[in-house]
Amino acid sequence: MVDKNTGATPTDTKAGNSALPQDFETALAQLETLVAEMENGSLALDQSLAAYEQGVELAKICQRRLDQAEQQVKVLQGNLLKPLDDTPAGDEE
Repeated sequence: MVDKNTGATPTDTKAGNSALPQDFETALAQLETLVAEMENGSLALDQSLAAYEQGVELAKICQRRLDQAEQQVKVLQGNLLKPLDDTPAGDEE
């Protein structure tokens, strides 16, 4: 399958991290494509290894973006989230 943005196939030889997408949606889509190709079993061993390596990098990008989004949500929520009391409401004296 050819990437619409770069024209490269997911199993092309390594082009370096600069060729990897930095946005979550594109990285996830490419990762899903790699997984599908690897599960289908049509890749040669070298292609599978290259796809695995690229998949690891794409997963790191996705995780980094999710972590950033989580931090943004925490900042926006500020003090809105407060821990629940351990005592049930009826046990207060």
